[in-house]
This record gives sequence, C-alpha cells and structure tokens, in this order.
Amino acid sequence: MQGFPILSIMLLVPALAAVACLFVSGDLAKRLALGATLIDFLLGIVLWTSFDIGGAQWQFVEHADLPLFGRFGWSLGIDGFALLLIMLSVFLMPICIGASWKSITERVPEYMAAFLFTEVLMIGTFAAQDLFLFYIFFEAGLIPMYLIIGIWGGANRIYASYKFFLYTLLGSLLMF
Repeated sequence: MQGFPILSIMLLVPALAAVACLFVSGDLAKRLALGATLIDFLLGIVLWTSFDIGGAQWQFVEHADLPLFGRFGWSLGIDGFALLLIMLSVFLMPICIGASWKSITERVPEYMAAFLFTEVLMIGTFAAQDLFLFYIFFEAGLIPMYLIIGIWGGANRIYASYKFFLYTLLGSLLMF
C-alpha cells in the first residue's frame, strides 16, 4: 500500500467533486458532495488500517518535483498525529454536509463546493511535508471558510468574515 498514492487521491476526489458541484443543480450537488466525502472517509479507513503504528517514520510518502516552482515540490506524508487529524477531518465532513442538507437553500452548489475545497485544503495541510506546501494549503483554507461565513453565515456574517480573515491572515503572516 505504500506505493499507492492514497493521499493524493484523497485530495483529488473532493477537488474533482467540488468542481463538478459548480455545474449541477443543488440537489445533485448535495448528493455529489456527500458521496465524495464518504469516499474520502472510506479512503481514510484504508489509511488508518494500513498505518504501521510501530514505525517511527513518515508513511504513505509521495514526492514529485515541480520544476516550474524551483526547489519546491509536491511532498506528502503522514505520521501518527497527522493521521488522527486527517481521520477527524474525513469523519466530520460527511456530518457537516448532512447537517446542512435541509438548512442551506440558497446557492447550494457553491456551498457544497466550498466545503469540499475546505476538505481538500485540510487534508493537504495535515499531509504536507514541505513547509511551502503546508503554508499554501493553510492559507488557501482561509478562502472557502471566508466565503462560507460571509455568504451563508448569520446576521453579522460580513463583520464575522472580515474579523476571521484579518485575524487569521495576520497570524499566518507571522508564521511565514
């Protein structure tokens, strides 16, 4: 199982589903989003059962050089802590989609796509082995969360989305 790019597939499934959600009706977008998150959950179970708890090294390592980006490349892998965070993400995402099934009635395809992109970016953040890749995934995760808060949030959603974005961005700039 170590040669199978399971982490990249766990990123690809919700990413493709998110793009597809933007081109279908609201009801189909809900089903597509739920299906993609359940597939990712099943892949997470495969990841969990294949993980060697006795090993102290990175597992499921994937690396590809990206010559257009200089020294930076595509480098994914997980340890025990990253596995727990990924499992939490893939466990909670179908619950989030299900919880919003009847409550979200406006711009449903965009909502589902935003949640699917959030899943991609969370998994990417936890699996990134390159600091630059981690930073890109982490910062890009602000965008769908900003949209979710700003478009589908409560009465003070605009104020809350600005505060969320500014505080998180300022904290992230200190990290860089």
